[in-house]
Amino acid sequence: MISNTHLRFTLFLVLSVFCSCSSSDDENKNNMTPTESLPPEATVLVFPEKDEKCNQGDIISTAQSKVTFKWNTSSHTDSYTLTLKNLETNETTENDATTNSLALTISRNTPYSWSIISKSNETTDTATSETWKFYNAGEGNENYAPFPAEVLTPTMGANVDQRLTLSWKGSDVDNDIASYEVYLDTTNPPVTLHANTTDSKINDVALSPATAYYWRVVTTDENGSSSQSPVFEFKTK
Repeated sequence: MISNTHLRFTLFLVLSVFCSCSSSDDENKNNMTPTESLPPEATVLVFPEKDEKCNQGDIISTAQSKVTFKWNTSSHTDSYTLTLKNLETNETTENDATTNSLALTISRNTPYSWSIISKSNETTDTATSETWKFYNAGEGNENYAPFPAEVLTPTMGANVDQRLTLSWKGSDVDNDIASYEVYLDTTNPPVTLHANTTDSKINDVALSPATAYYWRVVTTDENGSSSQSPVFEFKTK
């Protein structure tokens, strides 16, 4: 027969082991480091190609075609947002996708820019790709108007010295830009022609102090086709 003393001793050992295990488990749980969510990485664009004419896709009408945008998959990413901008109207749309391609119906004979935002379900951090421009081809088009010029300096809304350099970036799928007309004024939109040049900058522009200025660039190619940039703004000190 087992004595009461022996039973009490056995029970004590069991309780000791149980408490020890529970305490160890709780301690391990408290010491566990939470898993850190990695931010998504920026993707690489594939198609439509940079600064090229796009003549692929399904033609819907003389005015529209369906183009499939493609990009590489990016790490730590659950979904994508394709930002598409019509460079003639400056209208921007955002289009969500869960794969690395998306078909959109867009206007023909129209310049666009596009980029991809990578997103994750585990974090609010995002990553944005480069922005590419392309020209969605039109029916029977042999010459394409230049892309609207992009501002370089001064940046939009900048506060600058009274003497400065105006600079911009022009591009054309036909590589036949002939000249730039630069309009500079204190009214919006600017109507005063400041210069007609083949260069992509104007140095040492003299301006009045404490004044808001507006400027834009009209790009013309060798076939007489032209495009007009958005209006850029800056202020002098």
